[in-house]
Amino acid sequence: MGKKQFAALPFRLDNSELRVLLITTRRKRRWSVPKGSPMRNKEPYLTAALEAYEEAGLIGVIATRAMGSFKHRKRKGDRKRTMDVAVFPMKVHGQERWWPEKGEREAIWVSAERAAHLVHKAELRRLIARFAARTEKSTSALLRGRRASDPGTRVPRNHSS
Repeated sequence: MGKKQFAALPFRLDNSELRVLLITTRRKRRWSVPKGSPMRNKEPYLTAALEAYEEAGLIGVIATRAMGSFKHRKRKGDRKRTMDVAVFPMKVHGQERWWPEKGEREAIWVSAERAAHLVHKAELRRLIARFAARTEKSTSALLRGRRASDPGTRVPRNHSS
């Protein structure tokens, strides 16, 4: 079993259309989501939220339960490691003017369909597509004030990260 990492899937609704934020990886400049390694004394979802802040300046509400995971190969010098990346949906409320890795990556807001097309990892592509399908179904319920029925994709309201 490989090492673990935690990622945020940053999203927002623009006129009921799901939009996803992607960032580029530092080395290969491929489109992905903010992710990082476990941090001592920090829950996985909080690690994912902190990575979203450090890598893209994002502020929002993050789910406490992962919606799934994907495999990612990371290279450190001559060594390659397979990472198991747990993904937590994050409803974005805003973006800071400054953040730790500002200028090191590109970031774009795109439709979920476009995001799934742009990411390099097939498993991440499927996670984004599945999240989009579930979110589309629950959007009308959320707009009526109900919570989504799937806790894997529900983002708690009035909870700051």
